[in-house]
Amino acid sequence: MAETTVVHLLRHGEVHNPANVLYGRLPGYHLSENGRQMAETVAKSVAGRDVTALFCSPLERAQETAAPFASTFHLDVTIDDRLIEALNIFEGVPVGKGEALFRSPRHYRHMWNPLRPSWGEPYADIVKRMRGAIDTARETARGHEAILVSHQLPIWVIRLAAEGRRLPHDPRRRQCGLASLTSFSFEGDRLISVGYSEPAAALVKRPTVPGA
Repeated sequence: MAETTVVHLLRHGEVHNPANVLYGRLPGYHLSENGRQMAETVAKSVAGRDVTALFCSPLERAQETAAPFASTFHLDVTIDDRLIEALNIFEGVPVGKGEALFRSPRHYRHMWNPLRPSWGEPYADIVKRMRGAIDTARETARGHEAILVSHQLPIWVIRLAAEGRRLPHDPRRRQCGLASLTSFSFEGDRLISVGYSEPAAALVKRPTVPGA
């Protein structure tokens, strides 16, 4: 009988972002106090699980989210660049609820192909690197569980791919809340199910910048 392995993709917690910019891969964006509490809450919620490997995006907010899991499971954090946020040319732009991107004509030249998308890292490239990170985690934690701390868009796009859905999508419809868990269950190397949970949902105060 094939071994069961579970790979949990954890989105980072709330970020201190008073200017409400699309921060993407920009350095210097850290968890808010509420975001730290989110990470602690999720770590406590999975404390009884059989987690034997912990991987993380190199960005500060992801590493800070990983910290309570390292303490809970007595694991070292392995930085995996494949888990990083998607590249986006609008990094640093104040976006509000997203409408600010469409108010400036200088942005229009980047919006010619939303299917790729033309303003950032191609969805297919995100799927390829995220699949590679998941495969590494599955091998490392075979027969157990792994946690990979990443970001909303990479998590959502690899879920779409795993479920056989189209990659182009409306960012407002992503099911990937702050500090949420998207869990891939495998029998051997075969994906058998995808689950989703929000252990820290009670701490979410307001909508966040799309793609953050």
